[in-house]
Amino acid sequence: MQLDRDIFENGLLITVASARIDASGAIQFKDQMRELTASGPARVVLNLEQVEFVDSTGLGAIVASMKQLATGQVLELAALNSAVDKVFRLTRMDTVFTIHDKVDEVFEGSRRAG
Repeated sequence: MQLDRDIFENGLLITVASARIDASGAIQFKDQMRELTASGPARVVLNLEQVEFVDSTGLGAIVASMKQLATGQVLELAALNSAVDKVFRLTRMDTVFTIHDKVDEVFEGSRRAG
């Protein structure tokens, strides 16, 4: 599983460059999220634009990634397709996460810092 990182003045954008977050990649996903967010800013946005499928284990990995953040850090989600959005709505995780429709709106007006 590939996760790409972009640092902005007002947060960290992590893009999932895989079509699936499921049981086969959940542990790797959590480990990479831990590494990428360890010394990151307070605001972390997970770009799910390329993700077409999330199963229950993948959903658990995303929730675990939120829980492993340092005190004061928050995890937001962006660019969920309809299938992934449905998983978050059916499990009521849309009430736990702030979900943005588009990635480019999240850091609008913020310059890349790194």
